[in-house]
Amino acid sequence: MKSQALIAAFDLPDSSLVNQRVPKKLLLENGAPTSADKRSINEGIEELIWIAALKPVTVGVPEFRDESHEYLEIAVLLLTLRDGAKTTRLVELVHRAIPYPVLLLTQQGAQLSLSVAHKRWSQSEVGKTVLEGDIVSVEWQNEVDSLILADFRNSLALGRQPRTNLRDLYQGWLDSMVALNTAIVTGSFALAENAEYAAARHNALRECGVLYEEIAHLRTRAAKEKQIPRQVELNLELKRIEAELATTKQKL
Repeated sequence: MKSQALIAAFDLPDSSLVNQRVPKKLLLENGAPTSADKRSINEGIEELIWIAALKPVTVGVPEFRDESHEYLEIAVLLLTLRDGAKTTRLVELVHRAIPYPVLLLTQQGAQLSLSVAHKRWSQSEVGKTVLEGDIVSVEWQNEVDSLILADFRNSLALGRQPRTNLRDLYQGWLDSMVALNTAIVTGSFALAENAEYAAARHNALRECGVLYEEIAHLRTRAAKEKQIPRQVELNLELKRIEAELATTKQKL
């Protein structure tokens, strides 16, 4: 999928569109704590485009404020990276540098991903925001069933998201992304029926990710192990983790 097709899937109103280039200087000043990060920004980013500003006056959804959060606007951005760029780190730096919650599309060659991350007020720096929880992302993969991807695209339209406030709107997109990542495991795309189930599904996905890594690590160790007793131990541990993974998948 091309980035423009994904942007179109959000069905954003013309009133919200900005389509302005964001200078790298903004990222260098606000999102690059190390010299290595600054080098990654200068060498890895082709361009960063501010696609749209979603706020009460442009999308008709109220702002959200409480003691820890302030959702006055959602920034929709398109990040284009050069070959060899440190994708994961640069995506994180963009989310950290922008003071608003970001809906970030990232294009790198033929690869396209979408990421979101909730934000809260920093407890150590007045007036600064920090990421709250993990960055949630999805990637377009050729092996994913086209019907699943079609269901996901259809779920992204602005008119299908919660409109109680901007935080709930943002959460709606996060839930759609979790539903896609769940569908990649289960083979079926379905949005969570309520917030509690969405949160439980998100946690189960994280657990699955950890277990997949443990399984890959154990398989590598077992393949290299020469001693038969140790091979047996590793294979028994592998079966235990695989059983735990099967149980965790049922939570999805």
